[in-house]
Amino acid sequence: MKKILLSAAALFAFGFANAQDGSFKAGVNLGLPMGDIKDAYSLNIGLEAAYTWSISEKFNAGVGAGYAHYLGKTETINLGGFGSVEVEYEDAGFVPVFGTAQYSFTDNIFAGADLGYALGVAPSGNDGGFYYQPKVGYQAEKYEVFAGYKGVSVDGGTFSSLNLGFNYKF
Repeated sequence: MKKILLSAAALFAFGFANAQDGSFKAGVNLGLPMGDIKDAYSLNIGLEAAYTWSISEKFNAGVGAGYAHYLGKTETINLGGFGSVEVEYEDAGFVPVFGTAQYSFTDNIFAGADLGYALGVAPSGNDGGFYYQPKVGYQAEKYEVFAGYKGVSVDGGTFSSLNLGFNYKF
């Protein structure tokens, strides 16, 4: 996993040093778990960074990486006449490495998508899976605010969340 993270960092550094018309952005996002995991996880907290190149006046594409953390819940299960038992779900963590694209409809309104692979880092046995995040948002010269649907398809289900995010553009 160290090799993958170092490769992603090298790719960012190379792109940042060599691209004349590119831009770097980094940010945070918070999300509400949906679908398969909504009963086991309470919140998704994420960090991400991306480097994009201008393909045309309204279209940018690039590469990115980040970290997504899902906070596990503690749930009480009633066993009828036999009492109850508490089940504690372990937090889950992923390191997504992805390609990103963004189309600007106006100077301020955009739609985009991130596609790639999310490496599973927690709990043990989490192998990761296909990563996707379509999003729409508002952008200004130095920042963007977006809403997105983040998903990681893993064996037996999907870690998904409805997210709000903020990116600062450098």
